[in-house]
Amino acid sequence: MESTMSDPVQYPAQHKIAFKKLHPDSRMPTAAHPGDAGYDLRSVTNCKIDPGERAAVPTGLAIAIPQGWAGLVLPRSGLARRHGVGLVNAPGLIDAGYRGELQVLLQNHDPYTPVEIALGDRIAQLVLVPFATLSWVEVDELQASERGEDGFGSTGRN
Repeated sequence: MESTMSDPVQYPAQHKIAFKKLHPDSRMPTAAHPGDAGYDLRSVTNCKIDPGERAAVPTGLAIAIPQGWAGLVLPRSGLARRHGVGLVNAPGLIDAGYRGELQVLLQNHDPYTPVEIALGDRIAQLVLVPFATLSWVEVDELQASERGEDGFGSTGRN
C-alpha cells in the first residue's frame, strides 16, 4: 500500500508527559496542528523587552521529562520574523531530572522597536527528543575520516 502525505504516521505508543501548573494562568503545552513536533509554551506574565535586551519569561509550568529524553526549547519563527525575537540560548536544554519552572530566555534583536509580550502569548516551542547515553574514552589518536579537521566554512559558500 502506497503512503500519501495525508496518511498520519503511526507510532507504536504515545508517551505521556506529566506537568504541573505553578501559576493559575498557565496552560498545557500544545501543538498547533496534529503531528507537529513542537509544543507551544506560553507566557504567564506581561513584559516589555527593549531593543537589544533579554528577559526570562515564565511559563508557569514544571514538567517531568522521562529518563533517556531531553526537552529542547526552540524559538517561534513568527516572533523571529515579525519582531526579531529569538532565544538567548537556542536551543535551551531541559534535562530529565529538572523539575523547576520552565522559563524562556527571550532576546529582542530588533535595533529600534520594543516587543510587548502579553499573558498567554506563545513564546517558544518545546520539542522532546530521545538521546543516547555515551561513555567517553580517551585515546592518543582519533580514527581518520574523509573530512579530517576541515570545518568553519571549509566546504565553500556555494
